[in-house]
Amino acid sequence: MNQEVILLIEDDEVFSSVILRAFQRRGFETLHAGDIDTARMLISSSLFDMAVVDLNLDGHSSLELIPLMREHCPDSNILMLTGYASIATAVEAIKLGADNYLAKPADANEILAALQNPEADGAAASFQAPMSVRRLEWEHIQKVLKENHGNISETARQLKMHRRTLQRKLQKKPVSG
Repeated sequence: MNQEVILLIEDDEVFSSVILRAFQRRGFETLHAGDIDTARMLISSSLFDMAVVDLNLDGHSSLELIPLMREHCPDSNILMLTGYASIATAVEAIKLGADNYLAKPADANEILAALQNPEADGAAASFQAPMSVRRLEWEHIQKVLKENHGNISETARQLKMHRRTLQRKLQKKPVSG
């Protein structure tokens, strides 16, 4: 019997060890990368059926990994996982080839459900409820930041706020609802 292989790209060691153990207990073979370089190496040298990718790897976006995964394992299911969910990053991840998008916190059952049923579109459902003013501010900041390719100084200028104020807002977890 062939085991399905899951590639986990996540830099949080505690979260990674919990999720890897949970996947292994459910009968999956697992591969793990905790940084971009290890992820690139595993993507180019391994075959996997599913991948869970943390959006923020040690302060760097992992969106660049999605096209590499699509090239090496075109039939795999790719789930983007993040603690900083925004509509802009969800749309970008899906455009690049991710099959689904899930906001943290998420447990192994939620992750597997999103991986095995990408048509369920859990990300879109979580964004359909009316947003609070704080959530709208977060989404607008993320949109402008994306338009400026992550340039915080230019984003702060366009938003007419001090760069440090913007940095403080970006360091906070997004508000829900």
